[in-house]
Amino acid sequence: MSQGRAFETVVGIAVVVVAAAFLTYAYRVSDRNLSGGAYPLEAVFGRVDGVSVGSDVRIAGVKIGAVSGNELDPSTYEAKLRLLIARDVSIPEDSVAKIVSDSLLGGAHISIEPGASDIYLSAGEAISFTQGSVDLLGLAVQSLTSGAVNAAKEAPATGGPAEPVASGTEE
Repeated sequence: MSQGRAFETVVGIAVVVVAAAFLTYAYRVSDRNLSGGAYPLEAVFGRVDGVSVGSDVRIAGVKIGAVSGNELDPSTYEAKLRLLIARDVSIPEDSVAKIVSDSLLGGAHISIEPGASDIYLSAGEAISFTQGSVDLLGLAVQSLTSGAVNAAKEAPATGGPAEPVASGTEE
């Protein structure tokens, strides 16, 4: 084997080792490994724009879980999300789950606002009170177009055929 091929082989092995180390580090830091110390909950939303498997579930901005699955309910056409919540976090049964945008550019997460109930949800139960995502682009287009329609309705009509002007004398 030539010296050049041996060098390429060593560099290739080094790249694979560094990539594996990076992936292991990223997995540990991202807290995606909740499955062992977590319990499942469900939530049904009208819209889930920006939320996907792996999106955060947060209370007061602190990550307490992740979205583990999503599916469309064929009878209601609503989105059903499966959430994995950390075992040490109890969710009151009257809590509200909302989809909140991370930024104007896209991503979203589930924000849970804890209720005041002394009864807590257990594994497999559903969060009853939910608020789906808001279509910001659709709202902006709607407000711009409705503003243009209203302005057109309020503007006086011009450009039609001219009415004859009476001269004051009759013939």
